[in-house]
Amino acid sequence: MVGFRPARRRADRVPVPVERQASEALASATAASLSTPLKTSRVPKATVTEPALVKRAVKAAALGNAMEWFDFGVYSYIAVTLGKVFFPSGNATAQLLSTFGAFAAAFLVRPLGGLVFGPLGDRVGRQKVLAVTMIMMAAGTFAIGLIPSYSTIGVGAPLLLLAARLVQGFSTGGEYAGASTFIAEYAPDKKRGFFGSWLEFGTLAGYIGGAGLVTVMTALLSSHDLLTWGWRIPFLIAGPMGIIGLYLRLRLEETPAFAAEVEKAEASRPRVPLREMVAGQWKALLLCMGLVLVFNVTDYMLLSYMPSYLTSELKYDETHGLLVVLGVMALMMIVQPLAGALSDRVGRRPVIAAGCAGFLLLSIPALLLIRQGSLLAVGLGMGALGLLLVCFTAAMPSALPALFPTRVRYGSLSIGFNVSVSLFGGTTPLVVTALIGATGNMMMPAYYMMAAAVVGGFAVWRMTESAGRPLLGSAPSVEQG
Repeated sequence: MVGFRPARRRADRVPVPVERQASEALASATAASLSTPLKTSRVPKATVTEPALVKRAVKAAALGNAMEWFDFGVYSYIAVTLGKVFFPSGNATAQLLSTFGAFAAAFLVRPLGGLVFGPLGDRVGRQKVLAVTMIMMAAGTFAIGLIPSYSTIGVGAPLLLLAARLVQGFSTGGEYAGASTFIAEYAPDKKRGFFGSWLEFGTLAGYIGGAGLVTVMTALLSSHDLLTWGWRIPFLIAGPMGIIGLYLRLRLEETPAFAAEVEKAEASRPRVPLREMVAGQWKALLLCMGLVLVFNVTDYMLLSYMPSYLTSELKYDETHGLLVVLGVMALMMIVQPLAGALSDRVGRRPVIAAGCAGFLLLSIPALLLIRQGSLLAVGLGMGALGLLLVCFTAAMPSALPALFPTRVRYGSLSIGFNVSVSLFGGTTPLVVTALIGATGNMMMPAYYMMAAAVVGGFAVWRMTESAGRPLLGSAPSVEQG
């Protein structure tokens, strides 16, 4: 595999058709700059990207993201078994709460990871930080597969599980913001939504990989074998997967936008004060947190919580429940690039707003279908929620990086994204399980998604459309030829 070459940016190297595109993009950027005051300086020349390089960058980032989320999928789908291994108790709900508590603990340290990796990515580069997060995530996942059970070492088992989850959470604090920033800064302005959608395509592929493996194991292994040794297999696979992901990311080069920032500084990137990333971007941070809230509450509700909801709360057959979720994710993968391309044509705001309105109006009917219990009803209810979720998974990877200027993009996005995920997204399974246990109301998942949709809708109302426009603080980006 040949490494990336820097994208060409000189006007005298641009073919005639691209000059025309660059002129149009520059005119658009000038018009946008009149209504959007920036403290950062703008680069006067357009960046011309080679399609092959953009595809390689997208592929590497998406594959790495898939490997990161393979673990989260496995952990969610095998949560009932993990509860028996690490938190023995006579109460199935208590086991599930303990397991999801360890799951949520990883999200509590994500903001710390964002505070470390985000500013570091703005200083030393996106590629280097993404390589480090891959190493840490793979190591933490692999370690879970080696932890002895509670019956072997007692309370040390859940403590070691918690430690491994904290390592994973810390590394993930720099993962999504870095990967979405990397793709956004490589993609041409008019196709940023399409290319960005492949990041969540990778996430879904990772989830499907985890779900598919757990489904096969559940079908082939006896309950005793799954409980004694089978549950370790998915986590041990993370070792070789991490090596592959690290190789892919080490072959990447820095984005044209970051390279331009370094060139302007005429030296290594200066340290960006945390004050500038937070206080200087507070309006964009609030919008980011609102968008991420609806994105992740619905995401974790459908992909992480619903398999356990079907099994533990509705007493649904475990294998059939996993197969339904697997089918929903496959449907989402098919629609994902199409919805990303749609956001380039009609805008990010209409696509995200449609998702918010859909969850507000259809969460209760969809959950009622799921609670009906038949395979057809569960499939229809889950499918409806999955298609609504695509509105977020397709548009968010391009909408979120566009909120911040290049100088602080990685750091500010890491902080806003991870604070919101930690408070609302990753805690969704734990909070909803606790609410059902406290109230006995099985409709709590629907109410929770509706509340998130209201917050997301307000954020969409306040955000500025970014489709087809240059990223803040960066030159217009056009595709060669």
